[in-house]
Amino acid sequence: MQTPLKALTKAEEEIMQALWLLDKAFVKDVVELLPEPKPHYNTVSTIIKILEDKHYVAHESFGKSNRYYPLVKKEDYSKKTMKQFVKKYFDGSFAGMLSFFAQEKDISIKELEEVLKELKQSPNKKDAK
Repeated sequence: MQTPLKALTKAEEEIMQALWLLDKAFVKDVVELLPEPKPHYNTVSTIIKILEDKHYVAHESFGKSNRYYPLVKKEDYSKKTMKQFVKKYFDGSFAGMLSFFAQEKDISIKELEEVLKELKQSPNKKDAK
């Protein structure tokens, strides 16, 4: 059985976004991909070590250098964090979340219809009739 994913800080999540894009990378590659102002190399290296401790990242060694790669798929992380978000802010109701965005005019009727269409086409989704 897989260990439950530990929550990520904003900085850790930013590093993971870079690693998901790069697939495999040295610290310098991650730093290059991050937005300005770029964090210091040592800061990124420390965060990556924390991500290893949390079992999000692993590495392969090349002499004194390590190349890092994600152990957690972006889709798995997104699914987990979205479920937590909906649980925390919308009492676990995805319908409540969609209703909120519709009321705030952040999602159009057309976009809602597209979501419904995708749900209907998706096998194994409950109540997707």
